[in-house]
Amino acid sequence: PDTDDIRESPALVILEELLAAGATVRAFDPAAMDECRELLPAVDYVDDSYVAVEGADAAVIVTEWNPFRALEPERLCRLMNRPLLIDLRNIYEPEKMAAAGFDYVSVGRPTGSGEPGEGS
Repeated sequence: PDTDDIRESPALVILEELLAAGATVRAFDPAAMDECRELLPAVDYVDDSYVAVEGADAAVIVTEWNPFRALEPERLCRLMNRPLLIDLRNIYEPEKMAAAGFDYVSVGRPTGSGEPGEGS
């Protein structure tokens, strides 16, 4: 977070895999988009998180930038075609996201059964 350094960024691998699978990808990052544009020109880069999720079937959070922590879950949910949020940085609480209407997936957190694994 808080840098435009994309060396060894897992976001690049995720974007490449999504594109290879035929996904349409719209992305926002407060600092690294210029660097990414050169590497992945097929991505639709936008200037706002809310624009990035408009009409989306899923949203993936891959960085811990504070602006992503401050998003309004209810607004995000309303903007999306399917409210699926995959939080790879565990910046949101599963209960809060479920209350906002999301199918919420996080990594490394216990499930409702108490077993390690994905979030709800």
